[in-house]
Amino acid sequence: MSFSIIQHQAHIPPQFIWPDHERPCPEAPPPLDVPPIDLGGFTSGDPEAVANAARLIDQACRRHGFFLVVNHGIDADLIDRVHSATDMFFSMPAAEKEKAMRKPGDHCGYASSFTGRFSSKLPWKETLSFRYSADPDLPGLVENYFSQTLGEDYAAFGKVLQEYCEAMSGVCLKVMEVLGVSLGVGADCFRDFFIGNESIMRLNYYPPCQQPEAALGTGPHCDPTSLTILHQDQVGGLEVYVDQKWHSIAPNPRAFVVNIGDTFMALSNGIYKGCLHRAVVNSAAPRRSIAFFLCPKKDRVVSPPQELLSQGNYPRLYPDFKWPALLEFTQKHYRSDMKTLDAFVAWLNSTTKS
Repeated sequence: MSFSIIQHQAHIPPQFIWPDHERPCPEAPPPLDVPPIDLGGFTSGDPEAVANAARLIDQACRRHGFFLVVNHGIDADLIDRVHSATDMFFSMPAAEKEKAMRKPGDHCGYASSFTGRFSSKLPWKETLSFRYSADPDLPGLVENYFSQTLGEDYAAFGKVLQEYCEAMSGVCLKVMEVLGVSLGVGADCFRDFFIGNESIMRLNYYPPCQQPEAALGTGPHCDPTSLTILHQDQVGGLEVYVDQKWHSIAPNPRAFVVNIGDTFMALSNGIYKGCLHRAVVNSAAPRRSIAFFLCPKKDRVVSPPQELLSQGNYPRLYPDFKWPALLEFTQKHYRSDMKTLDAFVAWLNSTTKS
């Protein structure tokens, strides 16, 4: 079954209906006052701009782990081309999209809500996820994936997504410099950790929903990855949980929405918070977003810098781990939510003792 079929039914299937206490707010939630981080000002080296960016990001990440990046240097035309590529892919016939169908146990490929491993509280969306590597020994990983999976007719599709991933990797490294300065460990500390990153890119499509008050595009969760850089279209639907209530994030075509993930929360020894968020849907228009999930190389040990263990942050909140272990946990053992990292630590401790 596909959304093209169920969208014409009077009611959505029961597996898409969420419990009353998890459903969207009846009234539109208040907007979250999100600080814009001037990335260009920070990289210029101007002392005032550097201090201001570090201060704003520190306040946001200690409170909720959510901020905007502006003056990022990414060409608006590139962003527009990725949104157009997203439109093109999700408008294709199901049989064509399913050439890239996600395989069981994998986190990449095409998926609709009907192809996941869950049977209740399904998200009202389709996704296309794929790997990116900043390792110079793996050039063109994204381009090759689409040529091999969908065929040579998709070479241009893969090329624009490869270009976008490379741009996002660069933005992430700059953001890591700001995070390093704000945490007092220096601009190079986290940047160096993520050089050669092995990350994930995802295109999201949320079809119109005839019962948006009963469904969610994406359920409440914290991203297990390190950093998420998201670009929304103009429809809106992203919500963040702050101070015991939901807030909306207004679309801004000139800004990237950035949030801290569980892996970076562990890297900061819990000083910076993973961000609880969700996506709501509507009955009038489809919504699209493009998300780049920064992840470290598979062999990197996620362990906080020593400086963050000597500023009143004892005891160590999380044991050392490698990103593939957390990824496997979310793919095979646990459905990501607001307690993923704590559940992962408990699972890690139980497996090492047994």
